[in-house]
Amino acid sequence: QVHLVESGGGSVQTGGSLNLSCVVSGVAFRYTCMTWFRQAPGKEREEVASISSDERTMYADSAKGRFTISRDNAKNTVYLQMNSLKSDDSATYLCATDLYNWCSKTWGHWGQGTQVTVSS
Repeated sequence: QVHLVESGGGSVQTGGSLNLSCVVSGVAFRYTCMTWFRQAPGKEREEVASISSDERTMYADSAKGRFTISRDNAKNTVYLQMNSLKSDDSATYLCATDLYNWCSKTWGHWGQGTQVTVSS
């Protein structure tokens, strides 16, 4: 059974930082592309960042220069370091497993999410 558990969310002020974690079990993590999404109330789910099994990364324009995705295969964990946070970054952040080691944008499993709230 596949499980993804996100953590690290919280409330921060504008300009602050958070480091999200997603621990994955039940898949061959080191061979799986991982993606972070976010969803705010009333908005569509947005793909934020992805990292392939060979650590190639992709970022949404909204995340470039501020967010960094990384992975630790020994810990079956993917991270999202978020800096210079803005109010528009407030959302529930979820991680997802891709069906392949490259980022095919075909996602198989999702976590429950962790809430990020950015206030001025």
